[in-house]
Order: sequence, then C-alpha cells, then structure tokens
Amino acid sequence: MKVLGIETSCDDTSVALYDSEGGVAENLVSSQVDLHDHFGGVVPELASRAHLVNLLPLVEVLLERQQLRLQDLDGVAVTAGPGLIGALLVGLSTGKALAMAADLPLVGVHHIEGHILANALTAEMQLPAVVLVASGGHTELIHMPLIGRYERLGGTLDDAAGEAFDKTAKLLGLPYPGGPQIDRLARQGTPGGFSFPRPLQKDPRLAFSFSGLKTAVRTAVDGLPRPLEPQTVADVCHELQEAIVDSLCAKLFAAARKKHVGAVYLAGGVSANGRLRERVAREARQRRLHFVAPDRVYSTDNAAMIAYAGYCQLRAGRRDSLDLDSFPRGPIVSWA
Repeated sequence: MKVLGIETSCDDTSVALYDSEGGVAENLVSSQVDLHDHFGGVVPELASRAHLVNLLPLVEVLLERQQLRLQDLDGVAVTAGPGLIGALLVGLSTGKALAMAADLPLVGVHHIEGHILANALTAEMQLPAVVLVASGGHTELIHMPLIGRYERLGGTLDDAAGEAFDKTAKLLGLPYPGGPQIDRLARQGTPGGFSFPRPLQKDPRLAFSFSGLKTAVRTAVDGLPRPLEPQTVADVCHELQEAIVDSLCAKLFAAARKKHVGAVYLAGGVSANGRLRERVAREARQRRLHFVAPDRVYSTDNAAMIAYAGYCQLRAGRRDSLDLDSFPRGPIVSWA
C-alpha cells in the first residue's frame, strides 16, 4: 500500500510517501525558517501563503522521484488539525483535490497522532506505552494501549514546554527557532548559576505548568547588566533546560507507574532536545522500561508521520469523506 502524506499544520510544508513494503520512500520538507526569522516567530498569514506556493511542486517532485502517477497511490493522508487554521486549510484542500482527481481514499490525521506514530518509523513500538508529547503548542501525556487507541492522562495548565524554550530564546536575543539554540548553549552553561522553579512537582496530578517558569526567567534576565555576557546566556539556557526536563521527566514516569506500562516514548518537536533524550533514556533504564528515541528527522513536523498514520487507518478500513473539515484545536481521538 502506497500512501501520500501531506503536512501543513504550521510553518513547514512537507509531503511524503509511505510504502507498506519498504517504509518511508520519500520525505520532503520545505522550511520557512528564513521567512519567519525576521519576526522572531511564525506569522500565520505568511505561512499559509508559503504553503500555497510550495505544496503542489513538492508533490510533483515526490511523484517524479518515485516514478509514480497519482493514480498509482492507494490513499492520501493529510493533517486535519490541530494547527494554524489557514495553513491547515491549504493542506487539506490540496489533499481533497488530489484524492478526488485520482479517486483515492482520503484520511484526515490528527497532528498529535502523527507525532506519536513517528516513533514507529524508527523502531517497532512496544505497547501499551505512555507517550510524552512536547512541542511549541502541546505538552501532554497520552496512554496508548494500541495503535488507534489514545487516552489523555494530563497536560499543561497554561503554556507548552516548547513555548518556554522559544520565548526564553527570544528574551536572550537568540536566533529563531530558539529550542535548538538553547539545547546547544545549555551544554556550555555552568550548573547553579541560576535557580528556576519546577512547578507542580509535588502535585499528584499529571499536569504541567510553564508560565511561572517563564516569568522567573524573565525576572532574572531583566535584572542582569547589559549587554549579556555569552557565559551568562549559556548559564540561563542550562538552568532553564534543566527545569523543563526535570518537570517533563517527573510527570512522564509518574504516568508510567500509574498505568503500569512497560514502555515510554517521546513525541513532538521538543523530543529532539538532547538533554531530554539523555534523561529519559537513563531513567527508563533504571526503571527497566523500554525506550527508543525517535529519529530527529521525525521529531519535528514532517509528512512521513502523517503518511504512516494514514496507512494505519486505511489498513483498518477507515476513510473520511470530502466534506472533512480542518480544526485549529482539539483532543486526539481514538479510532481503533
């Protein structure tokens, strides 16, 4: 089965082909980092316009490289949400048009399900498991007894972990996107230079909060002499990253204990963070839990994860009609 995947939920235009006989055959991404760097963050209208320009040419390149016609495919999978509504509409409208033109089944994929199933593109997933989904817009814990069955255990009460990374990077004058910059500089930081809170650590709920952490960082940085010394910036990055990773790990393993699972996984853009990967791997070993980090190419937004999620649904007999609508927010829904 060959499934075309389309992902346009934010600022990356991506198309991919998943082949059930060989895995990911192609995964193309057109980045908009340079477009949004001047503004220090994603501008929704600019993102939508860039998707309009880039999407169909990417599909054409993919089909040409794979020496396929549209009619040779077995289905089209496209991100239906959550995300930026204008960006989503570009991808969904294109997916519908391609599916209708070639009389192919269409599947709308929840963006978070795509990120979760990206782990299966790296190694076979051991289920049941608890998955930590962490990105610029999401921080939540999902219990996954099997593919297509999802139970939300808890999430952030305010801001997402990725937002805390990005806003701190902007505060420190680091280039966009900020998460990778903080990851890099944190390794040069001196432990103990700053003290930032770990909210909700003693709260029994499987919940996160990062708004207070962002405020604490801003207060500390505002009190520093200007210009900021490079070592000072590195020290702030180190302590911020440690606070976020501490918070994420504490709740992830609390959720694993609660659900009595034998495996934990990471999903979303923050799963590319090196320190988070190190900590989860170490603590999983200590607890004798299975853990394999997703390949970094599948941590950030990509269409390969959407194509694979679509393949799983099509294999199970699911398909959507052409009146499928996009949605800017909404919980992950079980379909198995």
